[in-house]
Amino acid sequence: MSHELIAIFMFSAMMLMLLTGQRVFGAIGAVAAISALALWGTGGSDIPFSAVMKLMKWYPLLTLPMFIFMGYVLSESKIADDLYRMFHVWMGPVSGGLAIGTIGLMVLISAMNGLSVAGMAIGATIALPELLRRGYDKRMITGVIQAGSSLGILVPPSVVLVLYAMIARQPVGQLWLAGVIPGLMMAGMFVCYIYIRCRITPALGPALDAEERARVGTREKLALLTSGVLPLVIFFAMMFPFVKGWTSLTESSAIGAMTAFMAAVVKRRMTWRVFEKSVRSTLAISCMFMFIIVAAMGFGAVFDGLGAVNAIENLFTERLNLSPWTILILMQLSFLLMGTFLDDTAMLVIVAPLYIPLVDTLGFDLVWYGVLYTITTQIAYMTPPFGYNLFLMRAMAPREITMGDIYGSIVPFVAVMVLALALNMAFPQIALWLPQTIYEGW
Repeated sequence: MSHELIAIFMFSAMMLMLLTGQRVFGAIGAVAAISALALWGTGGSDIPFSAVMKLMKWYPLLTLPMFIFMGYVLSESKIADDLYRMFHVWMGPVSGGLAIGTIGLMVLISAMNGLSVAGMAIGATIALPELLRRGYDKRMITGVIQAGSSLGILVPPSVVLVLYAMIARQPVGQLWLAGVIPGLMMAGMFVCYIYIRCRITPALGPALDAEERARVGTREKLALLTSGVLPLVIFFAMMFPFVKGWTSLTESSAIGAMTAFMAAVVKRRMTWRVFEKSVRSTLAISCMFMFIIVAAMGFGAVFDGLGAVNAIENLFTERLNLSPWTILILMQLSFLLMGTFLDDTAMLVIVAPLYIPLVDTLGFDLVWYGVLYTITTQIAYMTPPFGYNLFLMRAMAPREITMGDIYGSIVPFVAVMVLALALNMAFPQIALWLPQTIYEGW
């Protein structure tokens, strides 16, 4: 059997195991281990051992538990509740203002957490009941929360971009900076869509009535602004010394985790329950990521040993004679397809051994491609029939919101995200300008 057929068999076996509902690291790792033993005998047992040792020596991996802990502390201590109250008061008088405020809430939650699941949980438990109570259209707000929560994997400190940086061997700081403008641009496009739609059809997002606005004085409005300042203080306390070169990425992540912890202590919300929940959740998610990375590294080592990457490159560029941009678009379409039944981490570790070397060979910037991958993942999260966010919303939404409502709600937001993806593909400087400017300036 040729090496190309072996590679195809490995990939097919892995996808089949994933479709049966096996855990991601189990499916990838099992195929890698069995293939290594079948190809190289007992010598193949060195591959998983080598992957574990590489992981243990991967110093930037320490950033993952720090960022995850920071996000859970801020979430479990209910600081997000204060944020929503701020947006509720300041944006309420505008048609669709509470939905716009929800997008703002999601951006700040993203800057605190780096995971889309946290944004979805906060949006569904805090914003959704309030918006329904105030007469907002259920399809509109369901789409708002799903789209807004997806920003968590693009706006720094994105955990997904940290994983991409580790696998692609690219600087995490540059990837984070590359995600800033595309993330804010996408959030701005969501806001524009909501505002225009609610101006055309005010019933979709009614403004707060005059009586309720009158009950909130100027002093209370100004006091609520401190709720929005706190996450910004945490974010800049973490990012500023890193960007200036005063601290390493790992040290900055520790600063962020400690600042979040102290903020919860100062606000007298760091109870034993909050601390225990945050630590347990951090441990569970960190271990999950580590198992997946080890499995992916083992799988990639077998693939590399087979020469599968070179075979795929020759297939696209020589046999099919496809242009680099055609190959890039096909790769993004494959991400959309996989996103209907896999999460972002699984997609990355499955195709990273194939796509990242190919992208580099085609002459594209790997930092820019990291942003494209992340945006495509956001779209895949919301694409039927099995988009990750669709089922998260179904699990958290009240019974009055049906699966049909959830599917229908994401159509305009997916269209906005596809437009954002196209703009970032057509104009790479949207993503690359900020990291190039900062790193070249300093």
